[in-house]
Amino acid sequence: MDIINILPDSVANQIAAGEVVDRPASAVKELLENAMDAGATQIDLVVKDAGRTLIQVVDNGCGMSDSDARLCFERHATSKIHRADDLFAIQTMGFRGEALASIAAIAQVELRTRPHDSELGTQVVIEGSHIVGQQPTACPPGTSLAVKNLFFNVPARRNFLKKDSVELSHIEEVFRRVTLIHYDLGFSLSSNGHTLYDLKAGGMLQRIAGLYGAPYKERFYGVEEDTDIVKIKGFVGKPEYARKSRGEQYLFVNGRFIKHPALNAAVEKAYADMLPERSFPSYFIGLQVDPARIDINIHPTKTEVKFVDESALFAILRSAVKKALGQFTLATELEFNTPDEFNIAPAPKGYVPPQPRISYNPDYNPFRATPTQTRLSLEFQRPVDGGYVAASAAASLDDTIDDMAQPEPAGPVDAKPAPNCLQVQGRYIVTPLTSGLAVIDQQRAHERVLYDRLTSSAELKTAHSQTLMFPVTCRFSAADADLFGELTPDLRDCGFAIDAIGQCTFVVTATPPDIKDSELQACFDQMLSDYKGATMQKFANRSQSIFATLARQMAVKPGRLLGLEEMQQLVADLFACPVADTAPNGKKIITIVKPEDFLK
Repeated sequence: MDIINILPDSVANQIAAGEVVDRPASAVKELLENAMDAGATQIDLVVKDAGRTLIQVVDNGCGMSDSDARLCFERHATSKIHRADDLFAIQTMGFRGEALASIAAIAQVELRTRPHDSELGTQVVIEGSHIVGQQPTACPPGTSLAVKNLFFNVPARRNFLKKDSVELSHIEEVFRRVTLIHYDLGFSLSSNGHTLYDLKAGGMLQRIAGLYGAPYKERFYGVEEDTDIVKIKGFVGKPEYARKSRGEQYLFVNGRFIKHPALNAAVEKAYADMLPERSFPSYFIGLQVDPARIDINIHPTKTEVKFVDESALFAILRSAVKKALGQFTLATELEFNTPDEFNIAPAPKGYVPPQPRISYNPDYNPFRATPTQTRLSLEFQRPVDGGYVAASAAASLDDTIDDMAQPEPAGPVDAKPAPNCLQVQGRYIVTPLTSGLAVIDQQRAHERVLYDRLTSSAELKTAHSQTLMFPVTCRFSAADADLFGELTPDLRDCGFAIDAIGQCTFVVTATPPDIKDSELQACFDQMLSDYKGATMQKFANRSQSIFATLARQMAVKPGRLLGLEEMQQLVADLFACPVADTAPNGKKIITIVKPEDFLK
């Protein structure tokens, strides 16, 4: 009995659509690329309900004839390649001829197109790969393609879509990837009747400012290099504007956004020793490479590529970025008008300066502990192994170890930490407990304390706020602004006073006591990034995700020196938390070193 069947075209197209179109943003990418390949100078994108109900792309490109308007929906129908060798000399954005066939298989599509030299255009209507009708129509030159009710015949795929704010953020990201490098074209994006972006043709820096706001013009250095292997042109962020996430890192090859870990690493390595820990630079860099020396046909979305000269590209890119940073970074200026207090007259001829004398106590022994030395004092500090400890820390630690080796009275284990604390390497707090010596990560401990405090304040509606002397204005992209507006009730519950003063701008007039106003924009950006990403999955609800990000931003950072009272208060607050041994992100806070470990 024969069991092998040839799939119908409609089913085959639906399967292909699963590779090419997995969400509305994927369809947006394909339609924008087709419009650019048609030679358009103005492309308008309209979406409704984050692409579920409508995705429409209108361009002023070359348009199509009657026969091409129908043929373009056939699978592997393309005007970009004619033989296999053409795959290694691709200059266009699309080439496989799968996009329109895949989209038409899972949506209701209406195409209106007209060549510039024709008086009438053509209208084609397709539902689920089936052509419903084709007829002449009056329309402007170019092409308008409307995708309605995406996944209407694949309900399982539709059920996997996220809420509108998340799907719109993905559409906006695709829009950025396309428009950032094609800055010589005009673009617009409208959602549910509201214009989010209206970008005019211009330069790359102008396009960056159009997408992210005018202040971004001051945040970048230009980078440019021209070699036989690659031509590089773009902008790299100034080190002081580094972010806590990789959200603003864009790399393009021959006008196409790509993901390439090695080249991304080349850019970041150029920033060696310039950025704080866990900070990432922003960059928008375009590369021009001989199409014969790259392969972009290795992934359905065409975001992954292979290079023949990868090692050379790595070195050239790193060198170009490093050169830009070195060229534009302000070096220390020499002041030639020396103040009078430094105009010291030369010593008389034959003058011999006296030898310096040091007074000291010959009987002083720093390793001999006295009763007054066993209590820590942070009035005088000295560096030890890259960190800071109190002057009497060594003596106190010895005493602590001796005490740990002695029998202890019965009582609740670890119910209350000992009052003595010392700081190690500006990152850990060490304090004796009844069962050993506790080594506490100060940042994670503070995160746990703040997280519990924010959660409790929100639940009990008892949040404390401090009014800012100067209100802080925060700006977001259009999609992020919509999402931030959804999150503001949770932020108000934990002590923020936030008001919208425009479509993409918010003003903050009050904050919780523990957060700095200078960190608000970075804090909110990270909160949005966490909320849209996988971090959200760790928490039971939206509020918990928000509070975890706020706690991480507000917490004391490694390297900050703490006074004795600060350490004691932090340790006391930590042990008062219901869950004291784990940070909100699940990482360990406390490590117990037992007495027998010291004795060994």
